[in-house]
Amino acid sequence: MSEVVRWETDDQIGIITVNRPEQLNALDESTLRALLKVLESGAASGEIRAVIVTGAGDRAFVAGADLGSMKDMNRTEAQNWSLLGQTVFSTIEDLPKPVIAAVNGFALGGGCELALACDVRLAAERAIFGQPEVTLGMPPGFGGTYRLARVIGEGRARDLIFTGRTVGAAEAWELGLVSKVVSDDSLMEEAVRLALKIASNGPVALAHAKEAMNRNRYLPRDKAARTEAVLFGRTYDTGQAREGISAFLEKRRAEYT
Repeated sequence: MSEVVRWETDDQIGIITVNRPEQLNALDESTLRALLKVLESGAASGEIRAVIVTGAGDRAFVAGADLGSMKDMNRTEAQNWSLLGQTVFSTIEDLPKPVIAAVNGFALGGGCELALACDVRLAAERAIFGQPEVTLGMPPGFGGTYRLARVIGEGRARDLIFTGRTVGAAEAWELGLVSKVVSDDSLMEEAVRLALKIASNGPVALAHAKEAMNRNRYLPRDKAARTEAVLFGRTYDTGQAREGISAFLEKRRAEYT
């Protein structure tokens, strides 16, 4: 894998690290393509039950897109740049396993959008979030205009996007942007603990639960209920539901294959 994106495994956990600490892990084209490659190979492996995304160093998760590479883009180049970022982040969102963002510092612009594409966000106390693109004369381009509203609500999302202001970890938790704030030193330990907890559950159940939640955002209740029922039924095709119930009744640990 490319050195600008590190891929490591720990038991059934995959850890993706954006590795450009001198540039505050800013996203340029090579980094986005390397991230996509990791997602389509290592992270997609059936042996991996949960994935953690973080940034190298102690200053930034991802501080945003690499502005130097964007300055002289024309309209077509800018649109293609936006589409590339959206492709990468949609791949995270569609990955059939939970993805945890371990936000260890600045998560601004594309960095905030990367965190939003993940299923769960943990923040170190030093983490800072924001969509400051309008202060640079552009709107968000990697999914911020729709994912942020889904996570924290339309009004709060418009406030952050239109002002371009940043928020610390405590306010991010109050907004519902992150599920937990932990000490800087314990962030990865907490992320791994959460990932292992998730990984202990049925992988097909996790995949189907994530798929149902993703698809049902766009559906009215009746259609959402049908989607949930279909995926619930499909879980039984693999035998994992029967194994989970049997393990519970027999007071033993489930063994999912």
